[in-house]
Formats: sequence, C-alpha cells, structure tokens
Amino acid sequence: MDRYTEIRSFVLVAEKGSFAAAALVEGVTPVVMGRRLDGLEKRLGVRLMHRSTRGLTLTDLGEQFLEQCRHLIHEFDEAETSVSAGRDTVRGHLVVSAPAAFGRRHVAAHAPAFKARYPELKLSFNLTDSVVDLVREGYDMGIRIGEVTDPNYVAVRLFPNRRVVCGTPGYFVRHGEPRVLEDLTRHNCLAFNLQGGQQRGWSFVRDGKLVAVRVDGDLDCNDGELLYSWVKQGLGIGWRSTWEIQAELKRGELVTVLDEFAAPTYDIQAVYPQQRYLPAKVRHFIEYLKGIYNTPGYWERG
Repeated sequence: MDRYTEIRSFVLVAEKGSFAAAALVEGVTPVVMGRRLDGLEKRLGVRLMHRSTRGLTLTDLGEQFLEQCRHLIHEFDEAETSVSAGRDTVRGHLVVSAPAAFGRRHVAAHAPAFKARYPELKLSFNLTDSVVDLVREGYDMGIRIGEVTDPNYVAVRLFPNRRVVCGTPGYFVRHGEPRVLEDLTRHNCLAFNLQGGQQRGWSFVRDGKLVAVRVDGDLDCNDGELLYSWVKQGLGIGWRSTWEIQAELKRGELVTVLDEFAAPTYDIQAVYPQQRYLPAKVRHFIEYLKGIYNTPGYWERG
C-alpha cells in the first residue's frame, strides 16, 4: 500500500467519522479502509484512532498528525494541478530536426508566426537530409518524409505525399516519355549520389510489389534542392516528392510520368519519441504545421 493512499484514507475516516462513510467516498469496502488505517498505524508505530462501539475518536498524536496530513495532501494536489496545467502551456525550448530543403521552405519558415503565438517558447532547428536519432541527439521531434518504421517513435501524418518521376515538357519532347520502368535506363536520371541515400535506386510499386530501379545520369549530388533545380532546367528527369513540384505542375513547367508505378509511402510526417505525456510545445507545433499544410492551395504557391 502506498503512503499517499494510507494518509488520504486516514484523513477521510477522521473527517467522515466512520469507516463506512469514508469507504463510500473511496469506492471501497469499510474493511479495506480499516486495513489502510491499520497499516498506517503499524508503519508509524503509534495509535492514531480509538475504535469503540460508539465510533472513532482521534488520539492526541492522531489530532496532530491529521493537521500535518491535510497540509501534505493540499500541497500534493496543488503540485498535481500545476503540472497538469503545464502540459497545456506552450513554453520552454522546442528542438526540431527536418530535411534540409523541406525544412527551410515548410518548417522553419513558419517558426516566426508560431513564435508570435507563444512568446515564451524558444525554437531551434537542425536541417539535414541525414536521419538523426531524436533521443540520442536531444530532439523533441522531427519531420520525416517517407515511411517511419522505428517502433520507439510515434508518427503523425501531416500531409499525403508521393515520389514521382518528373521532367520538363521540353526534355520529354527531345527524349520521349518512359512508358515502363525499364525505359528509365535510357534516360538521364538526376539522382542522389551514394552519400545522398538513394544508392538502392528509385522505388516503385509494380504488380503489388515494391521494386527498386537503379538509374544513371551525367549529374548527381547529395543536395535535393540542387537536383530539383537541374530537373527544372531540363537537364534530365528526377524522382521528386509531390510536395516539391505542385507549383510547377500547375504552371505546366513540369510534368510527371510513370504515375501508375508511384509508391504511396512517402507521406510528410511528424515523429517524436514514445512518451506517456506529449509536451504541449510538440503537440501544438504539430497541429500548427498540419493546419498550414492542409490549407487549400498551399502547395501550389511558388
């Protein structure tokens, strides 16, 4: 039996004047209340109450202890209330990891407006295309594009996203459009190099199975924004996220091909370590980004 339960039961019995009345408040039997008082007296080594057929009376030590217990319970309840209220207060230091290009344009870019809502909050961002260990490196949350498989993380989808093959209309006029995945071998594919993380190739779904296609081209790098720029210049075709190219698609500056093979596993997600209570600063920032991303026309602005 924990000490708080014993002390609370003692106070209730003293205030209600009987085990039966106190038991009704606690939702237990009078016998359980009696056992709690017995356990408290045994642990303290003193008699706190006299029991008789006439009722219960406090001993002198019981009277003194009752006032101390009331004070302790009051402080305990205040501490719980304070901590519970703090769960809904956005303050402190929020540390966020996000992919470099996406983070610049669609995460950190919204920090000033979010900060204006919550002036007691400090925000820090690490923008990198490397996958970081949130717990080991001290991040409150991260933004990931693609599937999150780590069972130690909670993933919240912020907006649906796919990876698609795209290029300029001029490129496809000159080189033709790929119709099947094997056609990619005769196109200039602008891909991340080995350091950039696409060494396994571009991923697609064919006949219900995930397949990786190795591609090659005369330009590669480990920076997604540079690859994106080369694709827009018509230097080759790229495997880009739909979030990145919506404005160009709307204006007709880029077109997509092989859409029927696009893998549906590249959603924009917020991730955070598994924890019993999610801090308000994390919860509110996730909801803030989700609201922005789901605003009609947001991704088509460019």
